[in-house]
Amino acid sequence: MKQGILLLFCFLQLACSSQYVGKINGVSFVASRDQVTQNNIQPIKDVYADHAAVMPFGFIRELNSSEIIYNTDRQWFGETRLGARQYIEVLHKNKIKVMVKPQIWIWRGVFTGGLKMESEEAWQALEKSYEDFILTYAALAEESKAEIFCIGTELEQFVVNRPEFWNELIGKIRKEYKGKLTYAANWDEFDRTPFWESLDFIGIDAYFPLSEAQTPSVEELKEGWKPWKEKIADLSKKENKPVLFTEFGYRSMDYTAKKPWLVDRSEEGVNMIGQVNAKKAIFESFWEEDWFAGGFVWKWFINHEKSGGPSDNRFTPQNKPAQDIIKAFYKVY
Repeated sequence: MKQGILLLFCFLQLACSSQYVGKINGVSFVASRDQVTQNNIQPIKDVYADHAAVMPFGFIRELNSSEIIYNTDRQWFGETRLGARQYIEVLHKNKIKVMVKPQIWIWRGVFTGGLKMESEEAWQALEKSYEDFILTYAALAEESKAEIFCIGTELEQFVVNRPEFWNELIGKIRKEYKGKLTYAANWDEFDRTPFWESLDFIGIDAYFPLSEAQTPSVEELKEGWKPWKEKIADLSKKENKPVLFTEFGYRSMDYTAKKPWLVDRSEEGVNMIGQVNAKKAIFESFWEEDWFAGGFVWKWFINHEKSGGPSDNRFTPQNKPAQDIIKAFYKVY
């Protein structure tokens, strides 16, 4: 009788904790000029991250340019196919799973969501170039046994204007790559992305505006999350797909949750508390939800000792109090 009660107790404990098992606790591993060494990986392990996004890049000259330049000897090592493969190999040796996330950079950092061609001929040229680009890295993801492949990042106008292309592209990727697929939709795009049913995760770059306060509290931020969270949960239920934050993060500056997507050289004052509170709020709001798969912190640089620090107001949590928040939550989940 006692043995039966003990087994039941253990079963209930397992059932109650099952929603916390298997979260994707990731970092966005920024490409560098250099190869990755074990010293570069250890700080990722130290915060209990079990996934990393490897991000090779393609470059476009203008918003209406159709040519994607990629995998050239003029790029940084980590931005190329060879570099991405080396990063994946070292991460895998450390039992860190990988999402391959090829991204496009438009000259001067113009937002990729506005990428739009002016003629049918130009659209077809872009489609051919993008297909070559993405299938190159889908093949790499399959060769290297990467666990997740992201088919695109924040390309709203491209997606909206050429839905048939994307549906066909997903089919071609599926033939090339046998792992899990997602797409990284911008925070204001995710509910209009038309092909979630064909993917494994609803991917969102989670830069939602939450508060206009200079230093919002955790409770203020959690309140700011409520309408967005409801909308995200509804989509997850409708599509019957888990949600993955393909990017999430906040700058260590004043008003960090007002426009979290800002990547300019803003001179807002350094504010470590704002970044800490925003990290706590997102973890407390999402990581216990069954329909939520996890996410990738934006962003994590290879040279840990030289990254972030007390005077830095950028996104990285490295060598800042926010790093300890990530470590604490990733250790639990």
